[in-house]
Amino acid sequence: MAGFFGRLFGRFALSKDIGIDLGTANTLIYVSGKGIVLQEPSVVAIDREEKIPLAVGLEAQKMLGRTPDNIIALRPLRDGVIADFESAEMMLKEFIKRVHEGNPLVSPRIVIGIPSGITGVERRAVMEAAMSSGASEVFLIEEPVAAAIGAGLPVAEPTGNMIVDIGGGTTEVAVLSLQGSVLSESVRVAGDELTDAIMQYMKKIHNLIVGERTAEEIKIKLGSAYPIYNEEEPTMEVRGLHLLSGLPRSVTIKAGEIRESMAEPLAVIIDAVQRTLERTPPELAADIIDRGIMLAGGGALLRGIDTLIAHETGIATHIAPEPLNCVVLGTGKVLENKEQLNRVFSARSRSN
Repeated sequence: MAGFFGRLFGRFALSKDIGIDLGTANTLIYVSGKGIVLQEPSVVAIDREEKIPLAVGLEAQKMLGRTPDNIIALRPLRDGVIADFESAEMMLKEFIKRVHEGNPLVSPRIVIGIPSGITGVERRAVMEAAMSSGASEVFLIEEPVAAAIGAGLPVAEPTGNMIVDIGGGTTEVAVLSLQGSVLSESVRVAGDELTDAIMQYMKKIHNLIVGERTAEEIKIKLGSAYPIYNEEEPTMEVRGLHLLSGLPRSVTIKAGEIRESMAEPLAVIIDAVQRTLERTPPELAADIIDRGIMLAGGGALLRGIDTLIAHETGIATHIAPEPLNCVVLGTGKVLENKEQLNRVFSARSRSN
């Protein structure tokens, strides 16, 4: 087995292989020897008749909800997995072509982060999409493992490390030791559900229909998971379509309202953390109490989320230095540290 991984990583070192964080909200790509070279929204715009991509990433995101009948702009991933195979394949091909700047690079090897709770069918869909995008081999690594590596946790040591990776479609909670996941839990409640909760709140309480982009903006500007008592609660003017009159209208909302609107999905995340802690072996639990809990993913940027988790668990909680980049940095470290990190691939991953 060691010889296999030695040959595998030997081939990695000789080519510009890539690591991918194929996220529900954003796709990030790491090129061996270069670092992170792409960070774009996971969105693709497609010509309905020609079945060809017209735009990907940020350019396609600007088209969401604004396209004519002959163009469709969509997010091919939902809840951390591929929901539309053909559009995901198109998006990946365009991103890979972009990072290689049109150079005729033949069949790079790809490492992709995947949620720990996905099914075998979903794993196969990820691998097939990557293979169809021009990869010679595809290797899967569970996202919490990649995030822990990217966050700088000492996953190779015989000590317990706890990572909570709050992405766009899934929240991954895992306890790691000796380059592997001792136990993990994946819940399909994360940033998208927080955004949706805001949309539902605006509709129910203020009779105002707002789009996904507006709700995301509200979350970024006003969102918090825990009261910040030493600060005055900010407000924001929100424009949308009034449910009763059908006319455009604006309302002023407070940060406390948004925190209240997100309480239910945040409670699901907290429950997943607590369940994982309850199942953790005593020796590893003692390590976690000493070292604390590490937060990664875009959800880690929600104000007060670390305070909320620390309050509910009684364990110090820290935010990774680059929470948005942890998974893709982890795939990059796997590519470039072949001797130290040779057991982190998902056991069921395989290449064609």
